[in-house]
Amino acid sequence: MMNFMSGRRGQDLVTLVLAICLFLSPWVIGFAAEARPSWNAWIAAIVLGAFAIMTLSAFAEWEEWVNLVVGLWLIVSPWLLGFVTNTHAMWTHVILGICTAALSAWAVWDYRHPHSHA
Repeated sequence: MMNFMSGRRGQDLVTLVLAICLFLSPWVIGFAAEARPSWNAWIAAIVLGAFAIMTLSAFAEWEEWVNLVVGLWLIVSPWLLGFVTNTHAMWTHVILGICTAALSAWAVWDYRHPHSHA
């Protein structure tokens, strides 16, 4: 029997935790007064959280692809939305985006390569 934290289930649980961190980040990190980075964080967090919950209940590969795209969006959004000068908001988005994209890519890899598990 698979451990709860192993495989895609664990990856999706970590993605849910990242979504919660992203949602709270404008207040915790201190950029809530700036509209663009705050709203970007909140909207992306809601999307990530919703898809993480969906994949926890019933895995679908396309949901991981959505999370991957949102992760990539978080990485580039400081430049596209123009909040690179706010280093706290920029690094929060970039770091959480890298983590999210990596977890989603890993989940897709696991799904497409089930034989790679010992």
